[in-house]
Amino acid sequence: MTQTRTFLFIAWLMVAAFLWMEWNKEHQPQPVAQTPSAVVAAAGAVPSANIPAANIPSASVPGTVAPQVMTPAQAPRVSLRNDMLVLELDGRSITSAKLLKYHQSTESASPPVVLFNDSPASEFVARNGWLAADGIDATFMPETAVRSADLPADASEVSTSFIAQAADGVQVRRTYTLARGSYAVRVHDEVTNAGSVPWTGTVYRQLLRNPPPAKGGFTNPEAFSLSGAAWYSPENKYKKRKYPDFIDDGPLDQEVGGGWVGLSQHYFLTAWVPQKDQRALFSLGVSGVTHRIEARGPQVTLAPGQRYSSDATLWIGPKLPDQLEAIAPGLDLALDYGMFTVLSKPIHWLLTQLHKFTHNWGWAIVLLVVLIKLALYPLSAAQYKSMAKMRKFQPRIEQLKERYGDDKQKFQMAMLELYKKEKINPAGGCLPILIQMPVFLALYYVLLEAVELRQAPWIMGWVGDLTARDPYFILPVLNGAIMLMTQRLSPMAGMDPMQKKMMQLMPLVMVVMFALFPAGLVLYWVTNGALGLLQQWWNTKRYAQVPEKA
Repeated sequence: MTQTRTFLFIAWLMVAAFLWMEWNKEHQPQPVAQTPSAVVAAAGAVPSANIPAANIPSASVPGTVAPQVMTPAQAPRVSLRNDMLVLELDGRSITSAKLLKYHQSTESASPPVVLFNDSPASEFVARNGWLAADGIDATFMPETAVRSADLPADASEVSTSFIAQAADGVQVRRTYTLARGSYAVRVHDEVTNAGSVPWTGTVYRQLLRNPPPAKGGFTNPEAFSLSGAAWYSPENKYKKRKYPDFIDDGPLDQEVGGGWVGLSQHYFLTAWVPQKDQRALFSLGVSGVTHRIEARGPQVTLAPGQRYSSDATLWIGPKLPDQLEAIAPGLDLALDYGMFTVLSKPIHWLLTQLHKFTHNWGWAIVLLVVLIKLALYPLSAAQYKSMAKMRKFQPRIEQLKERYGDDKQKFQMAMLELYKKEKINPAGGCLPILIQMPVFLALYYVLLEAVELRQAPWIMGWVGDLTARDPYFILPVLNGAIMLMTQRLSPMAGMDPMQKKMMQLMPLVMVVMFALFPAGLVLYWVTNGALGLLQQWWNTKRYAQVPEKA
């Protein structure tokens, strides 16, 4: 099995794999809608806490009319800042979120990535409120006159609070807290009924977005990354849905305890994680161009003098697996590797460990290839030994080809008989290829999803971003040259002239193909090909044999 045949085989497998993944996206089983019925035990002195079913807006179901909810008045905004995030919030909504450690481009003056904004054309907000039984949403006001809360140099966290005065003496005090080095916003609500009559209210937590136009293209990494909603429950695990499928794939309406809801995009995630022991109804909805995922509940009834507290965490930031895993079970699954998760996770971990040694993601990829090659060396040695045998009998194969002329069937039978007689296995190199192919695709998904590689340079002045194309196409051309040199060492016995021409064109085809792929992926394959060429040259000398005379 020659190296060029290897690349052709891999190209076909890649197409088949991606076609299978696209088919699978269209035929995923849909979750069965569940009717909320459970009653959640109230904490402390709260007499009842239920999952509200009748008053849940169901915009995800065509023809369903959501109940009218009175929108609260515009409240003053407060800025909350730590060393990772700058947030703008009005008590009920987070309307802006700037990620200080991540920039929109590699230019020195590039502004930070912005996840939330309340511009109607690109609306993206996180909302958290309390609805009274009459449908009135509480209006929050800052607790103090301070409009900016920055993390002090000697502090571990910073917070700001809002107060909402509901009807009949009910008060909701909400505190937002940001810890140093964290993208997780802790939200604590304390509800007090200081009135004279019972009060019933429902907490809701939403993410709303007018999604940007979908990006396509076989070589565009964003086309393979989830742009849509994701959610997790202990019973049904991780689920996801793209924006265009919010309505077509049916309602969600699932009662969950200990889960989360989120909106995912390339490299970044926003997700609400409700308090684990307070069950909520997860739902999806579309209103005009605004798509919504929501966790609503529990509904609580407070007698005069009673209190109730509810906590939640809002993740606003990059998909960092270790930090996500520490926030909530299954939140790290938002780093979506698809069918290659079982391989991509350890590859991501190994790359991270290698980066600790090299302090450069490009060299970490190179070391990864070296380790893979070492692991596969026994199989590769068998492959090259088989190729050496084929090279030894190449004159006899050419003689058979001349003898049988255009009778390809007889020629193939005679060649197979020769292989059998001389104990040559023409497929002896297939096993290493079959092992490398899933690794190749798994690494592709690591490069696709791993935010650590985003804008990560390899060699300054050349490859400044491993997740972008090689700007000078040096790596794709180098890959083609390696393939061409490998061809020179590879026997092509038994090929007709047309097949030989196709194989000789393969380096050029792969140059064009890899010119469109991320530089990190091409770097992986160039390193793999260069080590393979070196192995083949060494083993050709090692197993060199005098060609059999025709």
